[in-house]
Amino acid sequence: MDCGGAAGALLTDLYQLTMAQAYLSSDLAETHACFHLSFRENPFGGGFAVVCGLEQVIDFIHGFRFGGDEIDYLSGLTGADGQPLFRRGFLDWLGQVRFEGSIDAMPEGTVAFPREPLLRVTGPIALCQLVETALLNRVNYATLVATKAARCRLAAQGDPVLEFGLRRAQGPDGGMTASRAAYVGGCTSTSNVAAGMRFGIPVAGTHAHSWVMAFDSERAAFLAYADALPNNVTLLVDTYDTLDGVRNAIEVGLELAKRGQRLLGVRIDSGDLAWLSRRAREMLDEAGLNDVKVVASNELDEHLIASLKDQGAAVDIWGVGTKLATAWDQPALGGVYKLSAIRRPGEERWLPRIKVSEQTTKVTTPGVPGVRRYRRPDGTLAGDMVYDIHHDPGPCATMVDPADPTRRKRFSEDQTFEDLLVPVFVEGRLVYEKPSLVSIRERAIAGVEELDPTVRRFLNPHVYPVGLERGLHDLRTALVLKARGIAPSEAGPSAEALAEAEAASICEPKE
Repeated sequence: MDCGGAAGALLTDLYQLTMAQAYLSSDLAETHACFHLSFRENPFGGGFAVVCGLEQVIDFIHGFRFGGDEIDYLSGLTGADGQPLFRRGFLDWLGQVRFEGSIDAMPEGTVAFPREPLLRVTGPIALCQLVETALLNRVNYATLVATKAARCRLAAQGDPVLEFGLRRAQGPDGGMTASRAAYVGGCTSTSNVAAGMRFGIPVAGTHAHSWVMAFDSERAAFLAYADALPNNVTLLVDTYDTLDGVRNAIEVGLELAKRGQRLLGVRIDSGDLAWLSRRAREMLDEAGLNDVKVVASNELDEHLIASLKDQGAAVDIWGVGTKLATAWDQPALGGVYKLSAIRRPGEERWLPRIKVSEQTTKVTTPGVPGVRRYRRPDGTLAGDMVYDIHHDPGPCATMVDPADPTRRKRFSEDQTFEDLLVPVFVEGRLVYEKPSLVSIRERAIAGVEELDPTVRRFLNPHVYPVGLERGLHDLRTALVLKARGIAPSEAGPSAEALAEAEAASICEPKE
């Protein structure tokens, strides 16, 4: 189910539609294409990302169509000469089009790294172009928030992390996406009741300062709240004086205990969280309320949580809002969707395509890419290799670091591997069984936990090994040399790569 209400095919950039019309009116109308979606750098300066958003992609593709109102709107758009921008034949095609392509994707919750295809889309080129913006929109933000949540969970070292960023999220759609993605990344619950209903996420919450301020005394407010919700009493104690608030909460906790009920927790939302939480813990324990949890909030993120942990804060539950739901320190993942191969009508062979740039990181990967994750005999991760699915490297393979071709890694027969991209749509037919949100969350947590601690660390994380299969690297190099009009030397790419590059008669233009 889509997180937001804007699920129609018209949720796209104008140039996707203008290109689609141009494709259909050119000799590329029957050409098939391969695009792949990836990102160039790990978010938040970290060592990994957690893939999220596939379920929303599935819902979008499953319902992909242009309705009558959308066609009417497009028919009214004009070009620079005042004439209709879109031709009647193209609009008629839009009115009938459905997604008939194929999509392979990393399941949600998979840990991923830069330059790996998270999704691979193949099919008629105009159709694959039309879905670009919507796919990026659904994967970019969700992956960003899921990754942020995973980092907060790591910082909390096993303590529950509550997401409550709805009020600061970028609109209702952003709030729903953030709540779901945060749960995928490892949060235990959300304050977003709509997300709880729609996605089955556990909901949690306390009360606001306004509740306390509405009464003549804090103690009276606490007692009234306990009377109203005796089975859900967590008290916000910092409206006036935090430690006085803890004392008043203790009185209520002792009163609840006499009734056979219990105070669940006290929440601190301001001040020196390390010192106040330790003092609150001491006071609660002295009163015999050892099972009452200390909840902390107040502009938390993974860095502040880690710092408070280092300071010995006695916090049991962490409430993370604004900086999680808005991905505060990096508002965009920077995901891209690039053409990597075409197949002409009546032909079986895919012709590689490459985009060349003055920036090395923007040079794309050609071919029809897949991703293999290798493991050592003891089950630990050895690295990820991007390869062309039509040129299987076999059990022994060498991968090359595209940023430094002198750095190479060889995988041996005693290492196992798994292909990370799985079929989702095959020629328009959904073949993927959506997993439960709980199992997606479990996948994400397990995937992060199996990373080496040096990859998980926040400061200067170790770079997880990802590279191109040697033959694919040679092809990429040959295509770059060809695009730049440089004759390869004898020490350059293999003869097979040069031959394949020669067959690729055009390249995407430079930006």
